[in-house]
Amino acid sequence: MGSSQNIPIAGILLAAVTFVALLLLGTDVVIAVCVLTVWVGSLLVAAGRPPEPPKAKVKQPLTLESIGDLIENSSIPLVITERNTIALANSAARKMLGPHVIGQDARVGLRQPEAISLLAENRQGEAIVRGLVRRNDIWQINRQMIDERLAMLEFINQTAEADISRAHTDFVANASHELRTPLAAILGYVETLQEGDGSLETPTARKFLGIIEREAQRLHALVSDLMSLSRVEAEKHDLPTERIDLASLVERAARDAAGPQRLDRLALQLTTEPVVTGDLQQLEQVVRNLVDNALKYGAPDTPVTVVLDLAQGDLARIAVIDQGDGIAPEQIPHLTRRFYRTDPGRSRASGGTGLGLAIVKHIVERHRGRLDITSEVGKGTRVVVRIPLAEAILPVETASSETDDNGPREPESEQLS
Repeated sequence: MGSSQNIPIAGILLAAVTFVALLLLGTDVVIAVCVLTVWVGSLLVAAGRPPEPPKAKVKQPLTLESIGDLIENSSIPLVITERNTIALANSAARKMLGPHVIGQDARVGLRQPEAISLLAENRQGEAIVRGLVRRNDIWQINRQMIDERLAMLEFINQTAEADISRAHTDFVANASHELRTPLAAILGYVETLQEGDGSLETPTARKFLGIIEREAQRLHALVSDLMSLSRVEAEKHDLPTERIDLASLVERAARDAAGPQRLDRLALQLTTEPVVTGDLQQLEQVVRNLVDNALKYGAPDTPVTVVLDLAQGDLARIAVIDQGDGIAPEQIPHLTRRFYRTDPGRSRASGGTGLGLAIVKHIVERHRGRLDITSEVGKGTRVVVRIPLAEAILPVETASSETDDNGPREPESEQLS
């Protein structure tokens, strides 16, 4: 009440001051006083007004169009259901399930008992389904309620994690089996020698001791390869930094692998002297493993050719070629798997551990290189390793895109020589 009465009184006083100033000071000053009077008056009027109440925010209702704009470009497959009918599916979901699922009953579109149970209960939760897209894939479906009529289904691919877990389980089982086999032989022959009480003939005893020695060496080789594989996997993200003369390394490692007994079968063709950036011990191991495999599985008394040259101008290429029985095409993709053998009996008899090519693959990947294997049944096998030259090493991000989870890129077509 008091504040509203002050406003007209203040206006009368300001009008009187303006009139007196007009009489005494002149026109220009009066104009300035008038402007000031209007400004002060507006302030007084504003001060006398009650404050306006804040405007309430209007909550916008969720629409399928707004939800669709939010989820369309998500890399995770997302589906919006309206009372269990598929109303929306983002691009990832349409690519996975097909565009025809929009408008279908979700229970018909998914066709999985676990998913149907989750939808039928009309609740938030998750379900694990198998064979949703391909026969052996595994997906986790998460259902979240948006409101009383809308729900979102999120599809998370668990196949890779399951494959890794299965690979670890298989690795432990295979390693245990491979270690147990030579140990059983060693223990068996040692017990036989101990129970003989000196009655065993010298030739028989020597035969048993020879078997024990051979199995012990096999056990030692297996443990060494397991340790090598573990080291390579631990260092796979560390780019090597040592500059290496590849020609001298290839010649030295190939001769070491052949040894005096098989040196006459080795044919070296070193046509260039490239320098690469790498790990000396690991690159020597690559050459030794490849040459040893070629000498073991190549036909007896046939040469094993080791070629060093350049490929595509910025890659050093090492090729190891044998003239053995060759490998069937369906087996080639599996050769770099741990403990994989095309002929288990022959491999074990020759002292192979089944880890040589797995180690080679991981070392080549660490050096940002490529491993290609081509073979023809009855003619032989050619294994090619390509490594960037020291001046052409690619950044880790660029080079790592050349490989995938299954190993090196698809090999270029090469003819056996």
